[in-house]
Amino acid sequence: MFNIKIKPYTLNFRFDATTSRGTLNTKQGFYVYLSHSQVRTNTGASVGVGEIPVLVGLSPDDRPDLAQVLDEICEKINKTEDFYSFNEIIKKCALSVPAVAFGLETALMDMAQKGTKIIFKNDFSAGKAPIAINGLIWMGTKEFMYQQIKEKIKENYTCIKLKIGAIDFKEELNLLKYIREQFTADDMILRVDANGAFAPADALEKLKQLSVFELHSIEQPIKNGQINEMAMLCQNSPVRIALDEELISAGIYRKKRKLIQDIKPQFLVLKPSLLGGFEAADEFVDIAEENCIGWWATSALEGNIGLNAIAQWTASKNYVGYQGLGTGQLYENNITSPLKVENGYIYYDNKTAWGEI
Repeated sequence: MFNIKIKPYTLNFRFDATTSRGTLNTKQGFYVYLSHSQVRTNTGASVGVGEIPVLVGLSPDDRPDLAQVLDEICEKINKTEDFYSFNEIIKKCALSVPAVAFGLETALMDMAQKGTKIIFKNDFSAGKAPIAINGLIWMGTKEFMYQQIKEKIKENYTCIKLKIGAIDFKEELNLLKYIREQFTADDMILRVDANGAFAPADALEKLKQLSVFELHSIEQPIKNGQINEMAMLCQNSPVRIALDEELISAGIYRKKRKLIQDIKPQFLVLKPSLLGGFEAADEFVDIAEENCIGWWATSALEGNIGLNAIAQWTASKNYVGYQGLGTGQLYENNITSPLKVENGYIYYDNKTAWGEI
């Protein structure tokens, strides 16, 4: 029989993080502790740990009745004996509370690996193959963004991603100009993420202005849910477009496939905790490859438990290019983990033990 416990957590940002939905200084979520009577180690029950990250204003899990939903799910799981029934619970959660599905799935996989936090066995989790990541520049004042850019350049990043849409557009163009005056497109890859900040009426003109800086791509230039407008932009934009928020709550496989085929983006940004876990993210990978669309994985501000699982999942796929997996450094009180970021790479240091969770 399964036994599940859920504990809330709060992570503190090292700085006030400006997003398209306001300013964040803390990040809330839950840790999942899962065991089963038939899965044991030499010292007792094997306990798997997962993370349920909740993004205010974005995650479908950000709902006033979440505590009640979690209680009901825990009660159901604690009465469940077989793994098939547990997986059916995960599948149902994926469509309504995707971060819960992600946490349950990760805890189940960790439990199966005796609580080692090695969710996917590959060269990354073995400490042999680091993953190239982009340096993330948060939205904020012009001075704050300049400071971050200088830091990322000093830290030897060769791919930088700027969050745009919070300050005057001309100032954001100047930030991109500042980078391009120092580095050509061959020396520094530039991505931008608008988080839906552009209005459909002027989005194409802004994309034309951005194109002079030889950007790799732009994520979600207009708000999700505007299928025809987004399809038009993907067809006519001089900057390649990646779907991000558009993928959240896409539904079952058939609906996901239709969404991608209708819009025809150049890239997908995959955030497993917002999509409903790894099985749901795998479906998008299959659809992307079927339609010759590129993709990369990105953390949705998870702590190290969730980030670890996402990084290992990414390494298990046939991915290309820079991933968005450097967010573990954002917090002052993140759990100590083997995840290390250095010179634009994230790697798994097997000599570092996990801290207490």
